[in-house]
Amino acid sequence: MSRVVKYRCMALVAALLVAMPISAQSRRDSLDFELGRSIEILANVMREFDMRHVKSVSADDMLRAAVMGLTKVTDPYSQYLSESDMSDFDIMTTGKYGGVGSAIRKKGDYVIFTEPYKGSPADEAGIKSGDKILSIAGKDMKGADADIVSSNLRGDPETDVEVVVERFYGGKIDTLTLHRRRISIPSVPYYGIIRDGVGYILHNDFIHGSYEEMRRAVEHLQASAEGGLKGIVLDYRSNGGGVMREAINIASLFVDRGERIVSIMGRDSMSLRHFVTEHAPIARDIPLVVLVDGASASASEILAGALQDMDRAVVLGQRTYGKGLVQSTAYMGYNTYLKYTTERYYIPSGRCIQAHDYSTRSSDGAVGVVPDSLISEFRTRGGRRVYDGGGIVPDVKLDPRYYNRFAVTLYVMGYMHDWVDKYMLEHADAQINVREFRLSDEDYADFVQFIADKDVVYESESRRQLKLLQEALQREHYDEALSGEFTQLGDLIKDDKMSNMQTYRREIEDMLVIEILTRYAYNAAACENSSCKDEGVARAIDLILNSEEYSRILREQDLGMH
Repeated sequence: MSRVVKYRCMALVAALLVAMPISAQSRRDSLDFELGRSIEILANVMREFDMRHVKSVSADDMLRAAVMGLTKVTDPYSQYLSESDMSDFDIMTTGKYGGVGSAIRKKGDYVIFTEPYKGSPADEAGIKSGDKILSIAGKDMKGADADIVSSNLRGDPETDVEVVVERFYGGKIDTLTLHRRRISIPSVPYYGIIRDGVGYILHNDFIHGSYEEMRRAVEHLQASAEGGLKGIVLDYRSNGGGVMREAINIASLFVDRGERIVSIMGRDSMSLRHFVTEHAPIARDIPLVVLVDGASASASEILAGALQDMDRAVVLGQRTYGKGLVQSTAYMGYNTYLKYTTERYYIPSGRCIQAHDYSTRSSDGAVGVVPDSLISEFRTRGGRRVYDGGGIVPDVKLDPRYYNRFAVTLYVMGYMHDWVDKYMLEHADAQINVREFRLSDEDYADFVQFIADKDVVYESESRRQLKLLQEALQREHYDEALSGEFTQLGDLIKDDKMSNMQTYRREIEDMLVIEILTRYAYNAAACENSSCKDEGVARAIDLILNSEEYSRILREQDLGMH
């Protein structure tokens, strides 16, 4: 075994021992023995592979595999972070990176810019969506994948990078010097007054600085609402969470200073800690509706659940994901870190919204959910019944919104991007109304014609399930008796490409409109258009404007278990 591997194993042992909780001496001695024995066995296994395996195995690869195996037996949120992983981890928690500020994608032999962020170095240099990246710092980018191009565009802030592009409009070749900056990805991409004095804020994730963004958004709504702000819709759908402290600070915009928002506890009650709001509110009495769905998780659930427990907001949508676990990071030596679960969190009523118990698994490794028999009842501040057992159950339920798989397939295969390229060239000088923009029938017919000769690999869920049923009937020898019915049912499922273009027109049009508006006026324009025609947002606004029903829900409506 190499000296480097030995040192790393010793460092890992030392780090784990330092991180062990202090308990009774006998228990500690037992844990030390078990841990030391396990590390010795692991080192022996690695030594045998290093010395005798028929194929040379990297010590670093063995160590990574071993640590990743350890994280898999705990929960999905524990993760080993190597030095190369830390840059992505930093972006996730801060929303910032050093670069030129644009999304990119592969198209043909080259990578193109697809969305220069407003005010970024790429935007200020005049880069437009569709501009082709020919070379970076003298390196030919023909054939390079998007991740290679991205790594060449990124770099330390306040450094320059030379990029040669072929312009989407006109085809001119330009050599640009882009001055890299610390790029900040906004966590609040859009806010505005939608209608009748009701504001809307779309919040995508919880990163450092989210509180300041949310505060600016609320202040803008208060200043811009003619006749006074009548309410705010907070959109946390598909918000997977992030930094817990940001959720607490955002809650302080709407509730008194000193209110307990969340408590966290580890293995025993001695580790219990409470977190309260520390800022004075700026919108304490403004009616709130919080939009959530099955992808709202972690910090999103803390905020939505705390406002619900305090009877401060009506929660509308679908049951949330149910992540009630807190992760911490610990330095493991050699520029590596371990992200692991250390506590559970509890919202003001006392309930934990964790949906899965990762401490117990069935024989096949499956993780169970909390059964109804173990679900407990809690009370909001005003006495309404609420329950634990997984996720936040909304006060008002809505059917979930879906993008059909066929529409998603067209997007992923790049056909939507390619047609929008064509559309933009044909409408380069068009003036549009962001809120009211729609595709005309002629525009959609043109897209249908564009798709006509394209190969779209797609099979609907209905047809897939029909095939599975047919196979089951064949195994059980029922297929001949039902062959006529199957033929008839198969004919009813219109699953050919051109039929799907009409069946799923609404979803396809929505995605095309988002792509077009993003190119015309950045992501905020696409968000504004979507929010103005979103059924969930419309329901939330109607509820705020119906003050009697809004008050009734917060005063007396109990929640169900599911």
